[in-house]
Amino acid sequence: MNDVNKPMPVHNIILEGRKKLSVSGVTDVDRFDENTVLLYTSMGEMTIKGTDLHVNGLSVESGEMSVEGEIKSILYGDPDRKAPLSLLDKIFH
Repeated sequence: MNDVNKPMPVHNIILEGRKKLSVSGVTDVDRFDENTVLLYTSMGEMTIKGTDLHVNGLSVESGEMSVEGEIKSILYGDPDRKAPLSLLDKIFH
């Protein structure tokens, strides 16, 4: 099946007590550490900030991810960026 005809995954977030975050519609994960998770969803860039963050589950096939820790902020970025920039894009961007 051609990717052009593939429907965009539905994007939802569920935050439970600022300790557990479930995200659907994840298309790619750029990077993560104990303070920041940078990912891409069907709705664009998303940054999760906090302390003691742990990615507990990630399925790129289903587009689901769970993060636990002290979640302090969820920030949406560019809605058109659904994946990290390539090396050439970074040079010319």
